Amino acid sequence: MWDPILDSINEGVFTVDREWRITAFNRAAEQITGVPRQEALGRPCWEVFRSTRCEEGCALRRTLKSGEPVMNATAEIVNAAGQRVPIRVSTNLLRNERGEVVGGVETFQDLRPLEELRRELEGRYRLEDIVGRSEAMQRLFALLPQIAASRSTVLLEGPTGTGKELFARAIHNLSPRRKKPFVAVNCGALPDTLLESELFGYKAGAFTDARRDKPGRFALADGGTIFLDEIGDVSPAMQARLLRVLQEREIEPLGGTAPVKVDVRVIAATNKDLAELVREGRFREDLYYRIRVIHLKIPALRERREDIPLLVEHIIGKLNRLQGREIEGVSEEVMARLMEYDFPGNVRELENILEHAFVLCRGRRIELEHLPPELRPAGREAGRAGPETLEAVERRMIEAALERHGGNRRRAARELGIHPSTLYRKLKSWQAGKEGE
Repeated sequence: MWDPILDSINEGVFTVDREWRITAFNRAAEQITGVPRQEALGRPCWEVFRSTRCEEGCALRRTLKSGEPVMNATAEIVNAAGQRVPIRVSTNLLRNERGEVVGGVETFQDLRPLEELRRELEGRYRLEDIVGRSEAMQRLFALLPQIAASRSTVLLEGPTGTGKELFARAIHNLSPRRKKPFVAVNCGALPDTLLESELFGYKAGAFTDARRDKPGRFALADGGTIFLDEIGDVSPAMQARLLRVLQEREIEPLGGTAPVKVDVRVIAATNKDLAELVREGRFREDLYYRIRVIHLKIPALRERREDIPLLVEHIIGKLNRLQGREIEGVSEEVMARLMEYDFPGNVRELENILEHAFVLCRGRRIELEHLPPELRPAGREAGRAGPETLEAVERRMIEAALERHGGNRRRAARELGIHPSTLYRKLKSWQAGKEGE
């Protein structure tokens, strides 16, 4: 007997018998699949849903085999129009009046609206592979298209692990040079002799093992962009050679007799304070001003803590795709621990922490025991009581933002990437809690 209450539910609901034939199919199931109820009834469920998991990993099959319900698994079906539809499913056994198992029941939710919202948010808070909702990152996002449209040399300064190469690639990919090469060189990883031949190339016979001509990185990047990472580590002699390249826009390979013109945009990066190195006489002032035509400072992760939840979601999504896992996220205790940690290694360290947790986590959610030892409660500073709650961390961040903006709630909300009404509601809730004590 069909229960009309099922037709009032927003989630799709269907039941199957022990032969996998559909015995009930509500209105939401019709809307999500595009299959009318009368066409679905009596048919094997795999004919109706054409899911990516029908052959392997079917949640309902798992439930009927083990007797255990499945909660919030994800899958993808193909609707009647041939469109792929992401869904979230939960399953359980179906029993008769005598308690005998006669089949299974599955509820499923259309995730397309959530995916559209996610894409909209990613559009606002992502540029290339750079993720950030903080005011500092949003300012950088707004500048990058204008910087990309120019030909000017760019200097990126920021601590190790903040993603300076990602910013360089974003500038290249947004620029008119995007169809030409992007060539990255770590200047700090090579001694002068090797760095010179790596950057400028050499001619056959220039030295004992030079049997044929080898183009340098500047030549390989012709028409595109060269990224000079850790430029603060190069020697004074190499600084002089780089200055000539930037002034003349030409290179001279080792063993060559004539300069070669190159059309290359230069983006340099360093984790050092170049202005301080100039004052100390360790970096050429003329080269400094040549590479610092446009100057961008990439903030450390501890300076944009409000980006951590977004970064965690982004990194977990990437690790799930790479490792074929289905980790749903992190617990509140883990998020609170990450929000208060200083991240000396910045985003790169956060990626390493979550990859470590992926190895240890055998469930669907990352817990404190999956974190590296230095982030577990036992490794916390002496004198601190247990893990701080997520609400306490959130409250501390909001109070700091309000202090920075002189109590202006709208500006604080904008910096935190939340709606002002959300901020008002939280403040009101905390005030009510204080008055009730």
